[in-house]
Amino acid sequence: MRCLVTGASGHLGSFLTRLLVARGEDVTVLVRPSGDLWRLDGVLDRIRVVRGGLHDPNAVADDLRRAAPETVFHLAWSGVTADTRNTPENLILNVTGSLLLFRIVREAGCSCWVGLGSQAEYGPQSQPVYEDLIPRPDSSYGIAKLCLSRMLQSLCDSSRMRFIWLRLLATYGPADDPRHLIPSLIGKLLARERPQLTAGEQRWDYLYVDDAAEAIYRAAMVPTAEGVFNLASGRAETVRWIVEHLRDLIDPALPLGFGEIPGASPSLTGDSTALRRATGWTPATDLETGLRKTVDWHRSKHTS
Repeated sequence: MRCLVTGASGHLGSFLTRLLVARGEDVTVLVRPSGDLWRLDGVLDRIRVVRGGLHDPNAVADDLRRAAPETVFHLAWSGVTADTRNTPENLILNVTGSLLLFRIVREAGCSCWVGLGSQAEYGPQSQPVYEDLIPRPDSSYGIAKLCLSRMLQSLCDSSRMRFIWLRLLATYGPADDPRHLIPSLIGKLLARERPQLTAGEQRWDYLYVDDAAEAIYRAAMVPTAEGVFNLASGRAETVRWIVEHLRDLIDPALPLGFGEIPGASPSLTGDSTALRRATGWTPATDLETGLRKTVDWHRSKHTS
């Protein structure tokens, strides 16, 4: 399979790229001109790297046409942190850039578009999120993701391309963005710092990054898989449990500052039954094992 991965230098994108290479696929990646490719060390000699971005896909259109991807895995999104994801500039860039990219790969003969959505498309929910829930996003980021998915689905239908949209809840694992909760906590605990925390009563559904990459790949490889799916483990634990488990893996004597930060993010639980039925995929890494692997990776970097 000839495939194109956007966002390949990011956390999930790099694991997906490595998986595609391991499965013998023909891989081209689209990465930002200034992007650091450290997560792709060891596979760079087995992929084609196109330096470009959603700010101007037309600038690399010839390179993408030469790659002639049959399947596009579109994971790129500019501005995903809380302080940038809702800015008008990023919203315009992401939506417009994705549509321009779609036009280029459609003309190049692409037959399957796999896009990465977000739980933010649902908006606040007091129950586990299912694909048939009416989306009520309460952020510009969630609205942009939802609108883009609807536009791309319509374009795929009219172009007779298979459309897959995976609404990701949360991933974790080695090489994650250090600003995210789990790597941030591990870093503080390895430095013997006392982390300030909320009460930790909210429940979060975390999916190990290897399992997320496998799910994305499996969705593309099953010809009958099509439409919108949740990408989640289906198991939610309290933030308090996750934090205490991480602490115990590092040093059970380390203090934790539960309740020192007021408020909390809402709970987040997903149902991935539809994706499992459509693809035969199921997560292979339970949370305890995944957290231990993640701590081991951070510890190896901390002591090197």
